[in-house]
Amino acid sequence: MGKALEGVRILDFTHVQSGPTCTQLLAWFGADVIKVERPGTGDITRGQLRDVPNVDSLYFTMLNHNKRSITLDTKNQKGKEVLEALVKHCDVLVENFAPGVLDRMLPWEKIQELNPRMVVASIKGFGPGPYEDCKVYENVAQCAGGSASTTGFRDGLPLVTGAQIGDSGTGLHLALGIVTALFQREKTGKGQRVTCAMQDGVLNLCRVKLRDQQRLAHGPLKEYSQFGEGIPFGDAVPRAGNDSGGGQPGRILKCKGWETDPNAYIYFITQAPVWEKICDVIGKPEWKSDPNFAKPEARLPRLNEVFGTIEEWTMTKTKFEAMEILNQYDIPCGPILSMKEIIEDRSLYETGTLVEVDHPTRGQYVTVGSPIKLSDSPAEVVRSPLLGEHTQEILRDVLGFSESQMEEIEGSGALGGGAHRIAAE
Repeated sequence: MGKALEGVRILDFTHVQSGPTCTQLLAWFGADVIKVERPGTGDITRGQLRDVPNVDSLYFTMLNHNKRSITLDTKNQKGKEVLEALVKHCDVLVENFAPGVLDRMLPWEKIQELNPRMVVASIKGFGPGPYEDCKVYENVAQCAGGSASTTGFRDGLPLVTGAQIGDSGTGLHLALGIVTALFQREKTGKGQRVTCAMQDGVLNLCRVKLRDQQRLAHGPLKEYSQFGEGIPFGDAVPRAGNDSGGGQPGRILKCKGWETDPNAYIYFITQAPVWEKICDVIGKPEWKSDPNFAKPEARLPRLNEVFGTIEEWTMTKTKFEAMEILNQYDIPCGPILSMKEIIEDRSLYETGTLVEVDHPTRGQYVTVGSPIKLSDSPAEVVRSPLLGEHTQEILRDVLGFSESQMEEIEGSGALGGGAHRIAAE
């Protein structure tokens, strides 16, 4: 059986992280993704955060698997002709340029004229409004989307999260939008524009905090620690440390070895249906009938005491020992895993969540595989392309150009003076 998106061709004008996340996901599902890069330099991340001199960085390789690369100067007349030919032969154009760049290079009206079936997908920092022309990066999106103001501890600075919810999160949203537009095109025969703003994507991932903002108008947020501490709430959702964002209180607790191991912690949730089992495990059977602890509502003002007592128990166990015991009783919990522990977990390789990849100049490295598993269309991770590696192949096989046409285009400088040939060799 073929891949889920086999036959779909993507014209990829994305760079850095948000757009490449989107197009890589589509490539994993079988789409033919043609990454258009600037001659000589390519995607800026090829050279950013390099750990090995003169080879593509992990930043680039881990976001551009399963793609083909063509170098093209779209300001060159021949280059523009190649671009227009690509538009005619592709199903989707994806870009995350600064505001206005695509419209100057290839307006929507011109794209529709060349290919009425084309879906044009864009990532921007903000939607229409006072900030729509502003340039946005990951942490800016986290701040503008409500994440930073609600992350951290009550008496500390707002914090950004290590999860790339602005870039990669928006890329995932855009991928869904593209697939949806392609599905609708099967009915209408027409392409359309798909847009995701990074602020919107972050806000969508922070919806529980928007929920709490509205609940706050009707009284204190009782599942927040500060309620039990008698600290009044202001007019905005506060930072809540590691309190659970849901209806079941939870916290990160110390485990054995926390004094020297920065990750010797476990997340523990006091789920109501297993409360009595929790009491037995931590040696507090009397709490099962104590009116101050027996019911969830009674425990809310006393969460510091509850979790303090649980932590006395978790500190006697390693995080893995605690996990083994708690899972026997279906008590929800999870270890704080470091990146080192994750990259050494062989079970993740067996499921394709982590993949070892061979690269012609970098050598072997580990990357994240597709987080979405399709039973009839498993994702195979193919190394990222060298700069311009597939230029000749795309001109010949996709656009049908003859050798003389390709020589004319190369002679015009539209391909970057033959840089693609060096990369391909």
